[in-house]
Amino acid sequence: MLSEKSRPVIEATLPVIAERIGEITKKFYERLFTNHPELMDGMFSRANQKNGNQQKALAGSIAAFASHLLAHPGTLPEAVLSRIAHKHTSLGVPEAGYPIVYENLFAAIAEDLGDAVTAEVAEAWTEVYWLMADALIKIEKGLYARQANNEMFTPWRVTAKEAAGAGSITFRLAPADATPVTRATPGQYVSVRVRLADGLRQVRQYSLSDAVDSLTERVFTTKLDEGGEVSPFLHGSVNVGDVVELSNPYGDIVLDDSDAPIVLATAGIGCTPSASILQSLARQASDRRVLVLHAEQRAENWALGNQMRSAVEQLPNAELLLWLEEAAAGADAESGFMDLGGVDLPAGAKLYLCGPLPFMRSIRSQAIDAGIPATDIHYEVFGPDVWLAA
Repeated sequence: MLSEKSRPVIEATLPVIAERIGEITKKFYERLFTNHPELMDGMFSRANQKNGNQQKALAGSIAAFASHLLAHPGTLPEAVLSRIAHKHTSLGVPEAGYPIVYENLFAAIAEDLGDAVTAEVAEAWTEVYWLMADALIKIEKGLYARQANNEMFTPWRVTAKEAAGAGSITFRLAPADATPVTRATPGQYVSVRVRLADGLRQVRQYSLSDAVDSLTERVFTTKLDEGGEVSPFLHGSVNVGDVVELSNPYGDIVLDDSDAPIVLATAGIGCTPSASILQSLARQASDRRVLVLHAEQRAENWALGNQMRSAVEQLPNAELLLWLEEAAAGADAESGFMDLGGVDLPAGAKLYLCGPLPFMRSIRSQAIDAGIPATDIHYEVFGPDVWLAA
C-alpha cells in the first residue's frame, strides 16, 4: 500500500498535519467554493459549513486514513472508507470530483504550512490522498452499480405529513415519475434535496423509518433543527402534494442476516433506523433476541414510540427499556440518562448505536466495559461523521 519511500515522510509529518488539519480544511473549503461555487448548489451543506462539522469530518477522515496506513501496513480502513463512500454516493459525488478536491486541498496545505511542504512531503501526501481516493472511487462505483436506475436524485411526491412526537414530522412519499426504484435495506437512509427560498438546493440525509422494503413508498422522520436549513424548510414549507428529490438508499449500518442477538441503543431522533430495523424483524416474525434501549428527555418527545412498541410486542424475544430525563410519575421508564450498568446484555450481541455524539460515545464505552467487542459495535451519524475527528 503506502510505499517505503513515503512511509518515513508520513511518519515524520503526520503529527504536524494532524495538528494543523483543522485549519487546512477551513482554507480548503474556502478555496473550493471560491473556485467552484456550483458545488454549494445541491451537494454541500451550508449549515454544516457554518457550524464546522464538514471541516471536522474531512480532517478526521484524512488523519484516520493516514494513521491506519502507518499502523496497519498492507490493509485499508474498510469501515472508514465504507462510511464515507455511502455518504458520497447518497450525494451523487462523481469520480471527476476527486481531482478538484486534490487541487484545492493541496493548495490549502501549501498555504498553511508554507516552506515546510517540500517536494518530498508533497509527493508523500499526494500518495496518501490518491490511495484514499482510488479506494473510495472503487467502492462508490460498486454502490452506484447496485442502483436500479442511473439517476442520482429522482422526484417523489409527498402523500402524507404526520406529527411524530414533539418537534418531529413523518413524511410519506410516492414516486413522481417512472424511474425504477431501488429497494432499501433496514437501517439505510436517503438524501433529501430541496430548493430553498433563495433558489439554492440543499441536501440532508434522513434514515428511512417505515416501509423500507416498499418500491412504491419512502418514509422518513425528521426532527426540527433550528440551526439547519433543510428540516425547517421541510417542516414549514413542504406540504402534501409537493415534490422533493430523493437519492437512492444508502448506508452501511444495516441489519445483518445472522441469528446473533441485537441490541438497538438510541436517543432522540436517532431512533429512526432502529424503527425500520424493528419493523423489518416484525414482518419476518423473527425469533432473534432483540434488546431495544431508548432515551428521551420526555416521553412525548419520542417520535416513533408507538411504532417501536408495536414492533417489540410482535417479536417473541424482544424487550424494550426506556430512559427519560424528565420521567413523569408512574412512567414505565428509568429516570435519567441511559446506563448499561444494570442491563443484562445478551452474550454475543451486535450493538447498533444512533443518537447525539456524546450519547454514542458514552454507550460505546459502557458496552466495551461490559464485554461487547468494538468490532460488534456499529453506529450511524446524521450528517458529517465528526466522530472520526474526535
